[in-house]
Amino acid sequence: MINNFNYYTPTKIVFGDNTVCKIGSLASSFGAKKVLIHYGSPRAIKSGLMDSVKNSLEDFNINYVLLGGVVPNPRLELVYQGIDIAKKENVDMIIAVGGGSVIDSAKAIAYGAKYDGDVWDFYLKKSSPKEALPVGVILTMAATGSEMSNSSVISNDETKEKLGCNSDISRPAFSILDPSLTLTLPAYQTAAGCVDILMHTFERYFTSKGNMLLTDEIAEGLMRTVIDCSIKLKENPKDLDARGEILWAGSLSHNGLTGCGNAGNDFATHKLEHELSAKFDVTHGAGLAALWGSWARYVIDICPERFYRFATKVMNISSYNGDISKEDISKEEMKKLGLLGIEATEDFFKSIDMPTSLKELVPSIKIGDLEDMADRCSNISGGHIGSCKILGREDMLSIYKMAFDR
Repeated sequence: MINNFNYYTPTKIVFGDNTVCKIGSLASSFGAKKVLIHYGSPRAIKSGLMDSVKNSLEDFNINYVLLGGVVPNPRLELVYQGIDIAKKENVDMIIAVGGGSVIDSAKAIAYGAKYDGDVWDFYLKKSSPKEALPVGVILTMAATGSEMSNSSVISNDETKEKLGCNSDISRPAFSILDPSLTLTLPAYQTAAGCVDILMHTFERYFTSKGNMLLTDEIAEGLMRTVIDCSIKLKENPKDLDARGEILWAGSLSHNGLTGCGNAGNDFATHKLEHELSAKFDVTHGAGLAALWGSWARYVIDICPERFYRFATKVMNISSYNGDISKEDISKEEMKKLGLLGIEATEDFFKSIDMPTSLKELVPSIKIGDLEDMADRCSNISGGHIGSCKILGREDMLSIYKMAFDR
């Protein structure tokens, strides 16, 4: 069964080597006169990247102010600073130079700059954004897909909440994707980013209410490519072709393409991980790797056909060439092979030095922490999460416990 869908991707992508020099012309084409350049670590300055950005903007007579300091799991406190700067300086565009955390923070600033209230209202779902400043992106890490997506996730240190706001008005006006800008990433961050990319497609792929064949083929090709290139980058971090493939896969995995016609958008693993990273400030992709196998085993009975297809089409578990139309394949056999696919996926995570249990990721974690995370996840989500299988608070706790010390 093919489900109805809308597909909206207004972001202009400029892909390739030495494309940073185009930032001035791109910003100018969207009417920018003064921009806020938002970035994370000093690496953007030390590498010379920021000088290239500034020079290009100056060539088009675009003024700028700067705000650095974004950290993984971006903080609301810095978003407030950015909003104050944007309003005081009358900027008309936010330019994010960095990875997903920087882009998410830039989107939040873009919302808040056009809002008289507290931008956190949007993340608490007390209000919906009606307008935002345009956001431009210079991507330095493949992971979240925020450079083409409608989502922004922000952490509130005061309340220990990590919440998202999804709105099409936050989709970036343009994004520059230069694979060479990802060369300085540590191996751990590269691997965690690859996991995050896979998860964005997993969340749309493992469904129980219908799928579109063409979308499945696109998703499976993307997943195979990410797995293959992740391994290549583990062996040779300077493989620019592999970095380019990963960079493009990250954008496509979270712009809606891999969910068209599918009753997907489960995102239960993401919701569970948000509580983990809110509590322990772990790297998002690593947290997803630690949780996904347990979630998958918990829900496989609902859609064994999907896990069977994944096992044969993506993880190369040999049986029937992935043809699930054969009458002699029982659901028990599909589940058996699907479980092998889950195990193979966890073996892949291990091969790129990603964790597959909570204790491996956070050695200090206690059972009481699981109870607290399940409570918070349930409360924040209104009592249930998921689409493939609807999960209540006890289900959430069961998955955390399964993932505790596998």
